[in-house]
Amino acid sequence: MTDLASSEQITPQGNSAFGFIRKHMREYGILLALIAIMAFFQVVTGGILLKPVNLTNLILQNSYIVIMAIGMLLVIVSGHIDLSVGSVLGFVGALAAVMIVNWEVNYLVTAVVCLAVGAAIGAAQGYWVAYFKIPSFIVTLAGMLVFKGLTLWLLAGQSIGPFPRQFQLIASGFIPDLFGAGGINLFSLVLGLIVAGVLLYLAVRTRLHQQKTGIVDEPFAFFVAKNTIIALAIVYMSYLMATFRGLPNVFIIMALLISVYTFIAGRTTIGRRIYAIGGNEKAAKLSGINTERLTFLTFANMGMLAALAGLVFAARLNTATPKAGLAFELDVIAAVFIGGASMSGGVGTIVGAVVGAFIMGVMNNGMSILGVGIDWQQVIKGLVLLAAVIFDVYNKNKAA
Repeated sequence: MTDLASSEQITPQGNSAFGFIRKHMREYGILLALIAIMAFFQVVTGGILLKPVNLTNLILQNSYIVIMAIGMLLVIVSGHIDLSVGSVLGFVGALAAVMIVNWEVNYLVTAVVCLAVGAAIGAAQGYWVAYFKIPSFIVTLAGMLVFKGLTLWLLAGQSIGPFPRQFQLIASGFIPDLFGAGGINLFSLVLGLIVAGVLLYLAVRTRLHQQKTGIVDEPFAFFVAKNTIIALAIVYMSYLMATFRGLPNVFIIMALLISVYTFIAGRTTIGRRIYAIGGNEKAAKLSGINTERLTFLTFANMGMLAALAGLVFAARLNTATPKAGLAFELDVIAAVFIGGASMSGGVGTIVGAVVGAFIMGVMNNGMSILGVGIDWQQVIKGLVLLAAVIFDVYNKNKAA
């Protein structure tokens, strides 16, 4: 750590933690907001919010929103929007129910087919947006109506279920304790420790690389405090869930998706080009980027993730219903904007979208515990979304 602190080349803006926070308010403000909201509900609910059983339910209840928010972030960053994700989720869940329950198709084969169908749906919508320049709002609004209708047709207005136990484990299963400690899922705790250690290692390695190139602008004390808090939070959350039943299977799916898409968005050529399209599509095209193909791929990816969320949601409910996915697109889009994405595209992070989804989830969960009616829950969520957009516009005008 001494080497980290001694040989840094810090820009003038980074000489103070306050200046750094002001410069990176979009990235860190949302994380501070999540911490503040969790602390508030932990106090007013008398400690119920962070009880192991409630924490596990919080993750399970928001898993499908998080999964879709990851794909939606890339769509919005590229300068578009997808209003059909809730309907696609419901349609894929209905397709899975028909295949598994009515046709008795193996659940693994069904999952592969459903993911392919979701990708095909996204690709079909992306084709019109990318190559015919039809506004994504119109194309996906049409898709929302089409797949709502197809879900009703496929289910014939009836709910279909239950699913086999193996399929339900996607959303309701937990990682077994390979160590067999008893009383606490020791394997889940060890897994949390490993994840915290890996994140610390990657953070230090990234900072050392930044020092070599002279682009470090984060104060050393802030770097240490931030990463220590993140590591301790991961270990503490892992411990809480380990004392209940361990880490849910869907939590591992989410963690893998967040890791993969964070790497794609921040460390690959494709990711940088998607941001370039959202920043200025004409300039991106003139620089040699195949904007049509990338737009097409972002929608295909969104369709696939919506299908995965549909499988998770159906497995959690243990049935497919005609109303599945109703208004989910609004929660997903709200999560992405609350997480710091810009309405005009080109700005946003995967982690920010996930944090935004959990802010929505914590608010829903906390207000439900307090007995706040669904009417006021909607009002409060709407005001939070409006505040996030106002904050984005304010920052943009200030920068200009």
